[in-house]
Amino acid sequence: MDLYIYYQVKDGDAPSLLAAVVPMQAALGAQHGVACQLKRRPQATDGKQTWMEVYAATPDGFAAALERAVEQAGLPAWIAGPRHTEVFTDLVTCA
Repeated sequence: MDLYIYYQVKDGDAPSLLAAVVPMQAALGAQHGVACQLKRRPQATDGKQTWMEVYAATPDGFAAALERAVEQAGLPAWIAGPRHTEVFTDLVTCA
């Protein structure tokens, strides 16, 4: 199961959010053996950027661990609006 989580951040809050997300993802990757990515849309709209966290091949229980990590890292303080989570699974596995 892969998780894609997107949300908006005000331009002025982006540096603070980046400083919180990067170590959070590093810790999650190390603790759970998950490949993590952080992406953003190239353009801002109305002073807000859209960011996406990607977590590939997550183990059972990872979503709950992620939510705890988000709260512990204080991400909600810099996110403008809700975090949206999309879940995808492989149709065909690579050999």
